[in-house]
Amino acid sequence: MTNQTNPRSLSESRPMSRKLNRTLWTIQWLLALIFLFAGVMKLVMPADAFKDVPLPVAFLRFIGVAETLGALGLVLPGLFRIRLGLTPLAAAGLVIIMIGAVVVSILTVGPASAVIPAVVGLLAALVAVKRWSARQENSTYPVDLARVHSS
Repeated sequence: MTNQTNPRSLSESRPMSRKLNRTLWTIQWLLALIFLFAGVMKLVMPADAFKDVPLPVAFLRFIGVAETLGALGLVLPGLFRIRLGLTPLAAAGLVIIMIGAVVVSILTVGPASAVIPAVVGLLAALVAVKRWSARQENSTYPVDLARVHSS
C-alpha cells in the first residue's frame, strides 16, 4: 500500500509564503504610519483648522482616535505575537473609515481627490483579507474532527 498525497491538500495547508508575509508587513507598516499621522493630526489640530470640512469637529476627533487605534492594531499584535486576530479587524475598520473618506472626498472636492483614499482603503482591504485567511489556515480551533478521527 503506497501513501499517496493529494497535491491540493498540500497547497491548502501550506502556510503563507515568506514573500507574501514580508509584503504584507511592509504594507501594514506604511498604512500604520499614514493612519497614525492622520489620526494624531485630527486629535491635536485646533477646531478652527477644520472649518472647511463639512463634518462636526467631535466626529473628526472620533475618526482621529479610530485611525490612531487602527494604526496600532495593524502592527502591535504581530510584533508582540498576541491576539493576532486583531490585525485583520483593525484593517477592516480602517477600510470602513476609508470608504467614508472616499465618499466625503467625492462629494466635497470631486472624484479626482478620492483616488488616494481609495488606494489606501484597497491596501487596508488587502491586509484584512490576507491576514484573516492566514489566521483561518493556521487555526487549530475549532478542531478539525475529520483529521482527529482519521488518525
